[in-house]
Amino acid sequence: MSRPFASVRARATLAATLVVAVALIAAGTAVLLSLRSNLLGEAGTQAERSAREVATELAVGTAYGELSLDVDDRPVQVVDEEGRLVAASEDLERISGTGVDAVKPQPAAPAPADGEDGGADDDADDDDDDSAESLEAGEIGARTTVSDGSATIDGDTEDYRFAAVPVETEDRGRLTVYAGAPLSAEHGAVNTALTVMLIGFPALLAVVAWVTWLVTRRALRPVEGIRREMAAITASEDLARRVPVPGTHDEVARLASTTNETLTALESSVERQRRFVADASHELRSPIASLRTQLEVAAAHPELLDLDGAVEDTVRLQRLAADLLLLARLDAGERPADVRVDLAALAREEAEGRRGVSVRADPGVTVAGSRGQLGRVLANLLDNAQRHARSTVEVSVRRDAAPREGDTVGGGGSGEGGVAVVAVADDGEGVPEADRERIFERFVRLDAARSRDDGGAGLGLAIARDVAVRHGGTLTVHDAPAGGALFELRLPGA
Repeated sequence: MSRPFASVRARATLAATLVVAVALIAAGTAVLLSLRSNLLGEAGTQAERSAREVATELAVGTAYGELSLDVDDRPVQVVDEEGRLVAASEDLERISGTGVDAVKPQPAAPAPADGEDGGADDDADDDDDDSAESLEAGEIGARTTVSDGSATIDGDTEDYRFAAVPVETEDRGRLTVYAGAPLSAEHGAVNTALTVMLIGFPALLAVVAWVTWLVTRRALRPVEGIRREMAAITASEDLARRVPVPGTHDEVARLASTTNETLTALESSVERQRRFVADASHELRSPIASLRTQLEVAAAHPELLDLDGAVEDTVRLQRLAADLLLLARLDAGERPADVRVDLAALAREEAEGRRGVSVRADPGVTVAGSRGQLGRVLANLLDNAQRHARSTVEVSVRRDAAPREGDTVGGGGSGEGGVAVVAVADDGEGVPEADRERIFERFVRLDAARSRDDGGAGLGLAIARDVAVRHGGTLTVHDAPAGGALFELRLPGA
């Protein structure tokens, strides 16, 4: 059962749509807030302009009844120091937000008689004057107070932004003019912009989702081609086939190239494994057939039993099986043990009992690895050297302070580091330069070494190099000083 958004295309489309949606919401919110702020500022400016026009008339002594209070049907109030409404727009029916709810001018209160207690009020007025802006007669205040409210004019109720401007008159004291500018334009513009966004944003998101879906499908089309070809290769088991490489030179093209490189390596590995199995079967068939023949002859004619030959074929079969088992473990990636091995002692141990083999070793040459596998390397090198030597085989063990190109220098336990070198030299015919790499391939024997008794199965040197490589070292062959072959094993020192 498929899950929603299980495909890369669906997830990419969803992610792109969500990102664009968040960006649009953020941008739309910013636009609306900026638009509202600008419109409110413009309304405040208009209200202040109207209030200052009325304040200018008051400053020059214009009577209340002659003030221009009904311009553009905007609400205007004029309030004296006592908080009484002394003038207002003619059609004003209701107002809020200015602090004075009255809409009709109120008569002035009678002045207090001499001797009456008016000192307290005077003190209060003095306090208010101290906190307010100090103005001269006929001067208009520079500071404007802005507030929001509503008003009803001629039966129409709207929201307004009010501006309060103080003015000092000669005969009427300090007056405050409240003038309003309607916010209907601000509300209309904001609502219109919001409506456009609510309609346009979903349409834009749909376009983004559709375009992303198409682009992602086109971008992933080569991936689908790679998947189909890999499925066909798996079904047919034909490792010679390759996936198509698009000419886009992008990540998908690199993926296809890497996939083909992997298929090439896999094909090579499988081919090498098949060849190994075929060669192993061929090598096993000969001693098994020989042993069976000898046993059948012995069953029919006991007096003809070649016991030494049967034992020799059994030993050869046992060695071949051991070599094949070791190669199988090496191919499976078996890691060598991490123990300190004294190469000098190991070389003397492997050379003990062998005729014509001399060992010259420096003390304290140690490496980290598997003693059994390294012993197998030395044994194979000595077997090969004795098989081709005329009379003598020389083994030398030393430490090189300076590594060569390709060496892996160790920094193990003693801190000596360097490179441990084991050289096995014989005085035989040597190895032709053209064959110095081929002899390390499995089941490869040079023509001079193809006899069953002396040639072996052609696995000794292959095993030796594999073990050396898995220990971080190298195994190469050169010309020996005595004219034969010189096999040099180099391992990181410990």
